[in-house]
Amino acid sequence: MSQNFENKKLLVEEILNKAKSAKSIVLADYKGLTVEQDRALRIICRKNGIDYRVYKNRLIKRAFDEMGVQFPDSVLEGQTSIAFGNDDVLCAKLLVEQETSTKLKVKSGFGFGKVLSEQEVRDLAKIPNKEVLIAQLLGMLTMPMRSLAVTISEIAKTK
Repeated sequence: MSQNFENKKLLVEEILNKAKSAKSIVLADYKGLTVEQDRALRIICRKNGIDYRVYKNRLIKRAFDEMGVQFPDSVLEGQTSIAFGNDDVLCAKLLVEQETSTKLKVKSGFGFGKVLSEQEVRDLAKIPNKEVLIAQLLGMLTMPMRSLAVTISEIAKTK
């Protein structure tokens, strides 16, 4: 077998291993990004523990076929970059955020055991992070007690 074929097999295996260990995956079209924008995106991803790479569409398709995951054909057309995240939301949030300042365009994703459409990735990006959700929950849990305390305080002031 040729060396090129062996290299491609190794790349497919690399994608497969990263996909199996990632909690969320986002595929994006990076066409139109300047070198500086791409470098900045890679640095931001690296700082947040996200592995952002560019692979050939055929290699991505072959790796996900081995996992039993089928992306629509339109997703794996053109230039495709892929981000592997260890967090359910952060990967989507970061790439959707980058769309506003660059020409990056989110195509699709994979998370929670299923293929996510572009809109589902955008919806996922709108979810607040874990700390904010915990704070919101605690605020909701303490609200009845706070309301009762304010009511009793107001009654005490009138008497």
